[in-house]
Amino acid sequence: MIPLESLTSCFQGLIPSWLYTCSRDGVPNVAILSHVDYVDSRHVALSFQFFNKSKRNIAENPRAKVRLYDPDTMRAYALRLRFVRTETAGPTFESMRLRIEAIASYTGLKGIFKLLGADIYEVLSVEAIEYEPGLPAASPGIRTQVAETRLPFTLKALQEIAR
Repeated sequence: MIPLESLTSCFQGLIPSWLYTCSRDGVPNVAILSHVDYVDSRHVALSFQFFNKSKRNIAENPRAKVRLYDPDTMRAYALRLRFVRTETAGPTFESMRLRIEAIASYTGLKGIFKLLGADIYEVLSVEAIEYEPGLPAASPGIRTQVAETRLPFTLKALQEIAR
């Protein structure tokens, strides 16, 4: 399994992630997430805002899948998850609330987005997605030529430039 810590750039929210859930009856649902938060080496947090169908599916079937993208290499990763709990207070919730508030303020949507909870998931596995339509295929652990020839852009780089 790929260590969750090695996907740091995927948790910056530069490229939206995809959340896949399924009801008990097998009806799938896909939702776009603005970002996935790293909690620790075995857990991630997803924001609970508008995803009523996803939330219902998780209540019936606590397993989900998230597709993350590395903004530096455009590699995609699949995280298989198991729902653990929803937090409505504490450091993880506050960090997510502030980030959502900042995004809403920046986009002129202040007051529209409200974090209802930080859904904590156990990460059961992390797998590299070997082929993503529209992107060059790459071997595991090897950056594509396209990624090698462009400068990496990350939130950390943006913060350093702004300083």
